[in-house]
Amino acid sequence: MNSNQKSPDNTAVRTALWRAIHLEADAPPFIIEDKVGLQLVAPADGWQQRPDMHADFTKRLRASIVARARFIEDLAVEQSKKGISQYVLLGAGLDTFAQRRSDLASAMQLFEIDQPDTQEWKQQRLEELGYGIPDWLHFVSVDFEKVSWWEELIKADFDTNKMALVACTGVTLYLTKDAIMDTLRKIAGLAAGSILAMTFYLPLSLMDEADQPLQLIAEKGAREAGTPFLSFFSPDEVLAMAAEAGFKKSEIISTRDLQQRYFANRADGLVPASGEMFLIGYC
Repeated sequence: MNSNQKSPDNTAVRTALWRAIHLEADAPPFIIEDKVGLQLVAPADGWQQRPDMHADFTKRLRASIVARARFIEDLAVEQSKKGISQYVLLGAGLDTFAQRRSDLASAMQLFEIDQPDTQEWKQQRLEELGYGIPDWLHFVSVDFEKVSWWEELIKADFDTNKMALVACTGVTLYLTKDAIMDTLRKIAGLAAGSILAMTFYLPLSLMDEADQPLQLIAEKGAREAGTPFLSFFSPDEVLAMAAEAGFKKSEIISTRDLQQRYFANRADGLVPASGEMFLIGYC
């Protein structure tokens, strides 16, 4: 990786590399084709041999990552065709929709919200690689422990009177229930027709047995890294939270739903892990 003053979040890097290794370790048809993330990270030779990149050991987690990326992307495409012109990525990490699908993204105002170090590093890499930063792409840098992401989003010229799609993946694990409820309430108050797609994690007891050992390893690693997992919910709990927050309607997209949508009839047995699910909230 290039030497920079700032460095990106480790989870964001890992997610980008899992999307990249999908193109090397798994058979076509690919769930999503993302080579830009690998360009951004520019890992050292042999990165595929890192323990957290092990092609077999991380197979189900990798499948989950590419499935959620594809699901969000399909939703963005669908909603842009319906006239939603604002797209908010809350916890954007090293998302590359703006670079890979600029034909669609350029017709929207795209707001990427994340920690300052990750965003500063990402913007530098985009400039170095020649992608640049178009005027429709807004980086909203937020130290989540100190300032309100909502207030920073408004400052970045987000229009609360226009419909928006808000995507938030891989974030709720690290938030308290109170913080999640605050976020849900803010998004539920967006203009009518707005949509939220947010991932939640199931408690260990509700996961498939095959996924439990890897989840325990992940929890241990998160604790040791100083970013412990805080929140797990059953589907019924999530739906109750969405109703309390004020969404007009909500639904759960389960691992099984994603499996049927993207992994049917695959010969390589690639299937996503069972821990993560989507809440879709309609304003």
